[in-house]
Amino acid sequence: MTTRVLGIDPGLQCTGFGVVEQEGSKLHYVASGTIRTTSGIQLGNLPGRLKMIYEGICEVAQRYQPTAAACEIVFVNVNPQSTLLLGQARGAALTALVMSGLTVSEYTALQMKKSVVGHGHAKKDQIQEMVMRLLNLPGLPGKDAADALGIAITHAHAGGSFAAMAQATDLNRRTHAQFKGGRTY
Repeated sequence: MTTRVLGIDPGLQCTGFGVVEQEGSKLHYVASGTIRTTSGIQLGNLPGRLKMIYEGICEVAQRYQPTAAACEIVFVNVNPQSTLLLGQARGAALTALVMSGLTVSEYTALQMKKSVVGHGHAKKDQIQEMVMRLLNLPGLPGKDAADALGIAITHAHAGGSFAAMAQATDLNRRTHAQFKGGRTY
């Protein structure tokens, strides 16, 4: 059975996307890139930038026809204003994914780094290198695209396990609770 996963690394100025296809335990690269909101829109025009994120992700979902989606969970930054803005960009991304008819899973940056690199304190260049190796790419993907591909890879590796655990337990899935390592399900 083949699964096509769309990974999203949300950002207000640059949102990364990555699409991978999973056949059994093998992963294949499909596409990746970024949605930039810094061209053609004034930096202070938040609604216009959110619209660009929404429309860009809807276009990616329509073009590549994923069967599942995964999005990075926003971390709380030192600057609360930056965190709020990033949360709005993430909200636009999640809305686009849901409106495209996709089931969305969420992973923290720590979970993605552990899944792709093997430890949670990996740097951006390490993520790029491992994504390139895991997907047999001819060169390094951009930083935002690499993070999005990492989120998609994480879902491809862990999504089935999470789904099996959810089926095997009487507990309801919680999407609102947080703990140190990320969200609990």
